[in-house]
Amino acid sequence: MTREVIVAPGGIDEARDMTRILLLFTTLGFGAFTALALWHHGYLGLFQPALESLAAAQVLIDLVIALVLFLVWMWGDAKRLGRNPWPWAALTLAAGSFGPLLYLLTRPTDAPPDR
Repeated sequence: MTREVIVAPGGIDEARDMTRILLLFTTLGFGAFTALALWHHGYLGLFQPALESLAAAQVLIDLVIALVLFLVWMWGDAKRLGRNPWPWAALTLAAGSFGPLLYLLTRPTDAPPDR
């Protein structure tokens, strides 16, 4: 199937616009929540609960696995599009999900689809 068949009646451009809007609101909402958490607990305080139980550690390990998988995809995608992957990798390692969110927000909308 082609993307045109899968995408809603508004077309690919409308689907891309909706994706950008969703990414923007997700980034802004998550950013506000993160700022609040940092204000209350500090940077190292974000990791402290993960050291207090196996369940919390499992969630942290799951996040690390997901971010590594994204980094692998992003590295190849950035190279394919002629973008430097290092800033996005560094941002992901330092700030977690903000790296992938901002990479996707700044990814060219006319980029060819993955094969």
